[in-house]
Amino acid sequence: MSKPELDLDAMVQRFQERAAAVRARTLPPVGGEERQRFIDQAQADFQDFAIIGDAEATLDDGILTLRIDLSEGSEG
Repeated sequence: MSKPELDLDAMVQRFQERAAAVRARTLPPVGGEERQRFIDQAQADFQDFAIIGDAEATLDDGILTLRIDLSEGSEG
């Protein structure tokens, strides 16, 4: 059985789509601490997905490298 090919562009695109989905997510009808936990988790999810969605991915000799510009003012 052959190994499946890893489509790096498609992988990064999926993370961009996940970030957009988190950003568009509506708040459930909850209040208080539970609401704040939901908001905090959504922000963390968005940040994680957006960071990887901005990555330049390379695969060399079986090593996946995600290059992410975290410098001030970067617009990845």
